[in-house]
Amino acid sequence: MTTLLDAAIHASLAVWLALPVALLLLAGWSGRATTPARQRRAWRLGQALMAGSFLASAAIGALLVADAAGLATGLPEVAAPLGLYPDGLAVWMALLISFLGVVLLRFADGYLEGDRGRTRFLPWCLVVLASVLLLVFTHHLLVMLVAWVGVSLALHHLLTLYPERREARRAAWQKFAVSRLGDLALLAAVGLLFHHYGSFELPVLLAAAEASTGEGWALPAASVALALAALCKCAQLPLHGWLMKVMEAPTPVSALLHAGVINLGGYVWLRLYPLFDGLTPGHLLLVAIGGATAIVAVLTMLTQASVKHALAWSTCAQMGFMLLEIGLGAYTLALVHLLAHSLYKAHSFLACGRTVRAARCSPLPLAPLQERLATAVLAAAAAGAVLLAWPALVSHNPLLGALLTLAVGGALLGLPAGLDRPRRLLLAALALTLVPLYALLHALVAPALPRAADPLTLAAGLLGAALLMTLVGLALAVTLWPRHPAVARWRIHFRQGLYAHLPLERATDRLMRHRLPEPTRLSRPSRTVTARGEVS
Repeated sequence: MTTLLDAAIHASLAVWLALPVALLLLAGWSGRATTPARQRRAWRLGQALMAGSFLASAAIGALLVADAAGLATGLPEVAAPLGLYPDGLAVWMALLISFLGVVLLRFADGYLEGDRGRTRFLPWCLVVLASVLLLVFTHHLLVMLVAWVGVSLALHHLLTLYPERREARRAAWQKFAVSRLGDLALLAAVGLLFHHYGSFELPVLLAAAEASTGEGWALPAASVALALAALCKCAQLPLHGWLMKVMEAPTPVSALLHAGVINLGGYVWLRLYPLFDGLTPGHLLLVAIGGATAIVAVLTMLTQASVKHALAWSTCAQMGFMLLEIGLGAYTLALVHLLAHSLYKAHSFLACGRTVRAARCSPLPLAPLQERLATAVLAAAAAGAVLLAWPALVSHNPLLGALLTLAVGGALLGLPAGLDRPRRLLLAALALTLVPLYALLHALVAPALPRAADPLTLAAGLLGAALLMTLVGLALAVTLWPRHPAVARWRIHFRQGLYAHLPLERATDRLMRHRLPEPTRLSRPSRTVTARGEVS
């Protein structure tokens, strides 16, 4: 039994250690593969490597469960000399990345068949996946910093997969500028953490944080720098404009960005929050900027006509919510949010063509407003009663309870007309299942994080409550009374995101003017009449 256990530990850790190197080697080889047969082999190898990563991560997760159950596996001791940090958070993230990698590579293999960007897509996609996995696996802050930068640089090549598209290059350079700001902020945070604790290794840092009182100026400054890095990576106001303009890239690139890369700001916070003493100035910055971004992005998303642009604004809003949750100390909820959003957004982008076809169907007529509001309020009240009886479901955090209650009520605001009372009650019961579903997810994910959420401070609570009330009020106005003159007057401004992207856009255009050639002027095509009588 001991021999099999040791073999499983060493085999799983060996895959984790070798996988980023194997992906980088495959990226170099696939970039030089000139024949179709070699290219097909490279695509299959990439999918096989990501599938192997998923199996190895699942094995390490099983070993962690066995270790928690009392079976001494010795996993941390074996992993430390290899530079790996196999804890619950790393396993959840590795499972997510590996699964998404397999799905994206398989989808892109067919999607890019015959496309001129196919040969450039695979190498840089593999570099992105290798860098993300390295960031998740490592126990050293400097390696994490290098992987953070590597993800951004490789993604830049994917965003400019079609270099002749001027708008694609413009958006990519905007992201490049924002990413460099994020790199500098993360570098400052790592340097300040080293100044305070005297080490770059996570196990040493975590042990020192448990024994330290957190006094001094370095930790608050590091929290602010880390918050700035996360805000840059997660496309938060006012550095978000590039996210809406990268739709020129192929759909697999959009899925990789929105389902994986953009979550890394939240992941780094979930990895490093135990190093801080409670809620810090960085947490308040996440609450303020993340909450404001969620308000603007949600209202802008509700006014979009393009499916992809609505999805992009949805990503911006979801990242704002995730950072808001981290700022409030709701780390378990933030991790659940990260995992769920990644899976949902990958499916949304890969199936966006089907979404367009479904949108052509005639929508169901809505029930009268009073009926919808009454059903939503009753369901929300029932959810609130459950959470009052069992406050541990939301870590005794009233703001999280309010969020979950509002989610239950909001699910019923689209109630269709013509339903009898039993059917309305059935839909209300289905909405109420969000409460036990979240409780189940909380129970599964909570052991992956080092400790329970920190208590909510008065400043963070008041700020979070004000932002939440503002968001609910404005979203209800846009959803329930879209034709009201006051609402209609602002719809045009929210459709443009309140123009918050313009300062960054103008600044990067001035900096990158020499890299963005003017678009070629095309002569006006002649107007002809087709066989169907259409003018073309």
